[in-house]
Amino acid sequence: MNDTPYTTLPQWPHAHPVSGASATLKCLNEDFTVTELPLQLPCDEGEHIWLDIEKNGANTAFVAQQLAEAAGVEERDVGYAGLKDRYAITRQWFSIYLPNGKMKGETPDLTRLQHPEFKVLSQSRHVKKLRPGDLQGNRFRIVLRDVTGDSDAIEGNLKAVASDGAPNYFGAQRFGFEGGNVEQGRAMLAREIRVRNPKKKGIYLSAVRSFVFNEVLALRIQQGLWGQTLPGDVMDEAGRPTGPLWGRGRVTTTDQAQALENGVAERHATLCDGMEHAGLDQERRALVASPVDMSWAWQKGHHQGDHQADQLVLTFNLPAGTYATSVLNEILRTTEPERHTEGDPAAVE
Repeated sequence: MNDTPYTTLPQWPHAHPVSGASATLKCLNEDFTVTELPLQLPCDEGEHIWLDIEKNGANTAFVAQQLAEAAGVEERDVGYAGLKDRYAITRQWFSIYLPNGKMKGETPDLTRLQHPEFKVLSQSRHVKKLRPGDLQGNRFRIVLRDVTGDSDAIEGNLKAVASDGAPNYFGAQRFGFEGGNVEQGRAMLAREIRVRNPKKKGIYLSAVRSFVFNEVLALRIQQGLWGQTLPGDVMDEAGRPTGPLWGRGRVTTTDQAQALENGVAERHATLCDGMEHAGLDQERRALVASPVDMSWAWQKGHHQGDHQADQLVLTFNLPAGTYATSVLNEILRTTEPERHTEGDPAAVE
């Protein structure tokens, strides 16, 4: 069994040529705007209040805490479909379990709630709670500042990603500060440490599972198999090949695809055996992230010698669970301003 510590994240390979260009991401919160695309809208009746909220500089869990406090309910009574970035302006739905009979008096008007980091745009009743994954996807508008490098190479990658998609890697935020959650997960699964907090346990399992998926995807790209369907692949509803989210049961692939996945599992035996015993079931995830309605525009900045220091504005939709940063990584290298955000759940799902 492989008990090598996972102290650093590997540099997973790109599918498209590396442009050599770079840019700054999230200089300002308004540079990263995310609008949730809901599966359904509230129907005006039911035991739950649904709130359409715009937040600026706050993470999703913090807003959920504030809503629970304002409504006088337990935090578990507040639901949301996905975690949204903190350093961004994001619009998403929350639900609060608040049956009429539970209230002394009238339903509180939470649109009157005043908070510097979020505002409630509307509220309406609905018959069910919002649960993780209850969304179609997200609409992104991203401003990349101080873009330097070869604009033709950037344009080439933009066109390639728009037509062929990008590797559907889980983003770095999934793995914690400097990838530390993967090593914590390995130590937990190897029974070197005991993790009693169920939330932390879930975060570590999620990091380990995401890591193994990324390793399968990376190996396919290294072997020159990007954009190809292998004999034995399991396809998703859109007809795209999928990779494993590890758990109990046999991998559902056969033939060449199964051999590749089992080879990765053998290399990370502690992680894969541990996930099977942790009660996770085998699931699948698309290997390709396919942006929809993707467009971009250059905004002229200043010039530095032969290098352009322009702004690039991108808009696209992504399905739930897909990372905008994984799409951006295929176009150019981005860096964010230094922030101390250890443990901040900054995933967009």
